[in-house]
Amino acid sequence: MDYSFLTVYYNYFISGTLVTLLISLITVVFGTILGVLLALMKRSEIKPFRWFANIYIEVFRGTPMLVQIMIGMGLLHNVFHLPTTTIGVLDIDFSRLVPGIIALSLNSGAYVAEIVRGGINAVDKGQFEASGSLGLRPTQTMRYVVLPQAMRNIIPPLGNEFITLIKDSSLLSTIGIYELMNSAQIVINSSFIALKPLYVAASIYLILTFSTSRLLKLWENKMSKGYQG
Repeated sequence: MDYSFLTVYYNYFISGTLVTLLISLITVVFGTILGVLLALMKRSEIKPFRWFANIYIEVFRGTPMLVQIMIGMGLLHNVFHLPTTTIGVLDIDFSRLVPGIIALSLNSGAYVAEIVRGGINAVDKGQFEASGSLGLRPTQTMRYVVLPQAMRNIIPPLGNEFITLIKDSSLLSTIGIYELMNSAQIVINSSFIALKPLYVAASIYLILTFSTSRLLKLWENKMSKGYQG
């Protein structure tokens, strides 16, 4: 198969990949922060906090991400009056990018909350009792005793969430954000080559997800050995 078009359009794929990674990294950071807060609220003894967390998680896990992105764009596009910047050969409109990242982060937070909750629940209840007997307050117990142990259970599925975000970032192409998927579409429109740019984009997604998966596996093995030691 002839992929000579890459000599002309390779910069679009490189720039799109950079934007995709940027979106995924920012989203996983904010999604993790939000997920931890929601998980703690779901375990809270304050009923309104529990109700809010439960409703939030059910809504965002129970509706399609694409719908959430479209709603977020409709609500937030006119709120953010931000400049356009250039990443490689792509012009990135932050007035579109920011609502897209917010929508992805809100969705990711709902899934991370369940990951964090599961990691906390996996910690032996004796740790809570022992911390209480030592005079630690519940917040101190969670911060210094439970969460450090829960991280061993949280990191592997959190890594899977990052891999999912790399792929789901392609949905932002629907609101005009020039990430990897939209870059492939630009190449299709410019070169009149129908499928090959999509094959290239799919290969890049596969490389990103496979590489991330392998790195996370190595990190998980390292953490397991350290814990056993």
